[in-house]
Amino acid sequence: MVLEWAVAFFIIALIAGALGFRGLAGTAATIAKILFVAFLLLFIFSILLILFGISLL
Repeated sequence: MVLEWAVAFFIIALIAGALGFRGLAGTAATIAKILFVAFLLLFIFSILLILFGISLL
């Protein structure tokens, strides 16, 4: 879910940048970067849980 939002904001940033909306493109790119980092952190956390055999349920 987080990765989908990151990709969506990345696409918005590309389109806004191509159309000349520099402020909107920068904002969308920043949001995409933040969401991508959140995705990476959650992914690494879940891999570590799997490796150590820890179940959260």
